[in-house]
Amino acid sequence: MRQLGFEQQHRDQWERLRLLLDDLDRAQRRRQHTAAEFEAVPKLYRELCNHYAIARSRHYSPALEQQLHELVLRAHRRLYSGRSAEWWRLVQFIAYGFPCALRRQIHYFWLAAALLVLPGLLLGGFCYLQPEAIYSVMDADQVAGMESMYDPANRKPGRSPERGAETDLMMFGHYISNNIGIGFRTFAGGMLFGLGTVLLLLFNGVVLGAVAGHLTRIGYQETFWPFVSGHGAFELTAIVICGAAGLILGHALIAPGQLTRLEALKLGAREALPLVMGAAFMLLIAAFIEAFWSSSPVAGEIKYGVAGLFWILVLLYLGLAGRKAHGTG
Repeated sequence: MRQLGFEQQHRDQWERLRLLLDDLDRAQRRRQHTAAEFEAVPKLYRELCNHYAIARSRHYSPALEQQLHELVLRAHRRLYSGRSAEWWRLVQFIAYGFPCALRRQIHYFWLAAALLVLPGLLLGGFCYLQPEAIYSVMDADQVAGMESMYDPANRKPGRSPERGAETDLMMFGHYISNNIGIGFRTFAGGMLFGLGTVLLLLFNGVVLGAVAGHLTRIGYQETFWPFVSGHGAFELTAIVICGAAGLILGHALIAPGQLTRLEALKLGAREALPLVMGAAFMLLIAAFIEAFWSSSPVAGEIKYGVAGLFWILVLLYLGLAGRKAHGTG
């Protein structure tokens, strides 16, 4: 095919790609763009690369080669800088977007923390002092299964006998599913005017406290506390954050103010979503620690030291990250 026919055949595609790139440049300056604008660019870019290769192999004019080469470079920069920007936005969210969003809703966080921690302390002390109290929270089979998990003779503390033979990688997947399931249910309970979130926080606090008090009373503290201490900083904090997000939804439904309940719920969801996303990231870290570190045969003193370091890191991250750059208290 002669150059003139080649240009006439593909000129419209090149011009369409050029116009799309112009639109995307303008959209980036406005910091907004649509999915439709992005969807056509990769296909047109692949076709352009093929046209450029054909033009070079057929030794078309240097002017056409230069024109196609510049358009290829421009489309390449647009595609790959866009992907980098997405990753960079994720890094920015983790680095300061999430902790800043949490500090803006800190009163919900402290309320959720009280709903989880206070029942836990109360039931923990009660089950430690009263041997039979645990059976008001769990049935006999559940108590027996829980005791076997933290029996000092258990080669993998924190795992039931049937799961003790599973690999750490398989347990990592199990913990991800379990932890994120708890967090999401706690958040979604806010749709019941906050009642579901409140009940789930109270329930989890009661169960955790009862288990801790009972196992400490029967002498299993040397396996239980080193196991839970490692991932507790991330897991418990993330559950509280999911509770705070659920309370935001509940408050929006109970007291919508001048808005309709649907509008208030949409606004509350916009405020709660960053908390849930950040909590999911923390639950992923907790699952990794629980699978690969908590059940490891490392001395308890070392695990306590690492746990203390984790708590300090979590508190510093949530309390200080992004404060200077964004002025959030």
